[in-house]
Order: sequence, then structure tokens, then C-alpha cells
Amino acid sequence: MSKEEKIIHAAIEVFREKGIEKAKVSDIVKTAGIAQGTFYLYFPSRLSVMPAIAKVMVEKIITAIEEGVSTQKPFEQQLEEVVDVGFSITKEYGDLVALIYAGIAQTEHLKEWENIYAPYYAWMNNFLLQAQQQGTIRASIDTSRSSKLIIGLIESAAEQVYLFDDCKDETMKLVKLELLDLLHHALGLRHL
Repeated sequence: MSKEEKIIHAAIEVFREKGIEKAKVSDIVKTAGIAQGTFYLYFPSRLSVMPAIAKVMVEKIITAIEEGVSTQKPFEQQLEEVVDVGFSITKEYGDLVALIYAGIAQTEHLKEWENIYAPYYAWMNNFLLQAQQQGTIRASIDTSRSSKLIIGLIESAAEQVYLFDDCKDETMKLVKLELLDLLHHALGLRHL
């Protein structure tokens, strides 16, 4: 693992443990096992590491989707698997997701969000484009814009369940069903 990767993973650990306000660069470098000056070679401040943490999360999401979505199944089942992955990532890393939003919102790095999410948007765009080319979803959909909307909708629904609501399994199941129903109608999903 490179020094930069050590810093990023240590920052994740420290931010999760202490929160944004209480985490210090000294905590991060201690956890990473590096000198404090080394931190500043890669990041000018403790919050400047937030975009790198967000990139790690996007990589986790894409890896989880690639492992959790079966390309051998019909689109409808793949869509359900995409939603399941979104919910499971939020359940597992909800605290980190909240920290990333809070940390990036406090910095000038908020404008980097679209670039950070670009690989996820590209994956979703390709997913929708393939379904569109097969005639499974409406031809009139702009897959690029819809990709961002769908990702936002999945994340928002999962965050509502795991970060804001009571987080009961029954609630989660109902929200997923409603979300899938909404996506089916929006996409004009045609059952083959």
C-alpha cells in the first residue's frame, strides 16, 4: 500500500471513530504510521482527503455492483440487484457516507463530486444503454441524465432507511419495492 493509500484508509478509520470535527491530522498520521509532514505532501488539510475517501467509496460501489449484479439475468432482476447493492453499501458504510457528504460540503471540493462519481455514472449509463438497445426500456430515455437520477434516487432511498428512519427490515423491504415500482414505470420497463 502506498503512503497516500495509507493516509486515506487511516483517515477513513479516524473519521469514522472520531467524527469530522474531532479528527485531527495527528490522529490520521498516527493511525497510518507515517510522519505528519508526509501527510501534507499528499493533502493540504485534513478535509482535503475527503474527495479521496469518496473515490474509495465509489470504487467499493462499483466492485459490489460488478460482483452482485448477474449479467446473465434479465434486466428487471439486474435492476433489483443494483438496488440491493445500493442499499447494502449504505447499510454497511452509512456512517462513512454521511461523513463524506459533511466533509466535502465544508470544503471547496464539492465541485469535484461529479468527477468522483463519473465511473459510477458511466457504469449505470452503460447498463441502461444496453437495456435500451435491447428494447427492454423506453427508447426516449436519455441514459446519461437518467443514470445520475437513478443513482441519486437509489442512494437517497437507502439513506432514508438507514440514516434517517427506524431502519427496520420491513421498512427497508417496502421502500425497495416502492423504488423498484417507480423505476419500472419511469423506465417503461417492458417484460419480455
